[in-house]
Amino acid sequence: MTVADSHRAVEAVWRIESARVIAALARMVNDIGLAEELAQDALVAALEEWPRNGVPDNPGAWLTLTARHRAIDQFRRRDTYQRKLQQIGRDMELRQEWAEADLDDALDDHIGDDLLRLVFTACHPELPVEGRLALTLRLLGGLSTAEIARAFLAPEPTVGQRISRAKRTLADKRIPIELPSPAELPARLASVLEVIYLIFNEGYAASAGEDWIRPTLCQEAMRLGRVLAGLMPAEPEVHGLLALMEIQASRIPARTAPDGSPILLPDQDRSRWDRLLVRRGLDGLRRAEHLGTLGPYGLQAAIAACHARALTPQATDWPRIAALYRLLVHLTPSPVVELNRAVAVGMAEGPERGLEIADALLDERALRDYAHLPAVRGDLLARLGRDEEAAAEFRRAAGLTRNVRERELFLQRATGLD
Repeated sequence: MTVADSHRAVEAVWRIESARVIAALARMVNDIGLAEELAQDALVAALEEWPRNGVPDNPGAWLTLTARHRAIDQFRRRDTYQRKLQQIGRDMELRQEWAEADLDDALDDHIGDDLLRLVFTACHPELPVEGRLALTLRLLGGLSTAEIARAFLAPEPTVGQRISRAKRTLADKRIPIELPSPAELPARLASVLEVIYLIFNEGYAASAGEDWIRPTLCQEAMRLGRVLAGLMPAEPEVHGLLALMEIQASRIPARTAPDGSPILLPDQDRSRWDRLLVRRGLDGLRRAEHLGTLGPYGLQAAIAACHARALTPQATDWPRIAALYRLLVHLTPSPVVELNRAVAVGMAEGPERGLEIADALLDERALRDYAHLPAVRGDLLARLGRDEEAAAEFRRAAGLTRNVRERELFLQRATGLD
């Protein structure tokens, strides 16, 4: 194996194993920042040793063991060594135990709990949303700061600062790396699901930049969702969110033309939808329904399933979608959800009824700069034959969006109506 091959192997292993390595170290040192530093040290050691000695049979275990040894060496050199050992419930005999024990078994004993602790800590409500997003992608997605910056079109130093501030906040506020109590679990799980959902949405419909879709973010969000579903198999909303993401992601191959321009849902070639993702999403939705009453993500998955089951746009069950949106509005009142309901009602009951709902949202402060409000009104007005008003709405939507492809789409709609 050449040096280049070894380095590629190290990078691939790091992307897959880094979350597990950091999670195991965080349990040991109770400090996410320090755990990441130790894991990075192990990565550097792998880059030095693997080209000489070859990739080990269990590369993740090699990284974890190397980082653990470095942690003990570091603690030994410090005056606070004994206090640190007491704090983390370890003693010096563990080093010999780690060296001699079957490492695979040792890792498997804790891997689920370790990852779950890391998920809930990285998505802690004490952190601002931007910090949660960046820290989650860094620790659990294995993305570099540069990759996160490219994904969110943010300057790399800004993303680096968000990650540093998040880790510092966790340390300064002495937030323990632990699972929340049963009483705290629903609120904390909501934060975790929100972070994964935001990552997916930014990939599925980019809020800014020149690309309509950023598939890498969608893939990372789905991977995090699958990890969480494996760690919390009895939570219906976890399966609901994963089902929603998989069904939505199934459309990605059909959502853009060869030149990258957007193709809207009614115009998509449905034969290009990823049927494997559709089946996985529908299976996940059934699992969520079996586990209990559908929550917000489960209801959105049920809405997405209506589209997935329709072989043609005309076969879409719009009355059911409108009914599901009515439930969603009741469960999580939101101007954006109400706007989506306006679209569904406009399809199920006619554009006049949909426009009534959309017009009632014109004074909502939360939608003042939201491009999709005038875009929805433009579409409904066009269907009513009020072309001049519709064109004006599409031009207003174009002025509000920060996404280049979306702006071009809105201007094309306006030009067509003119």
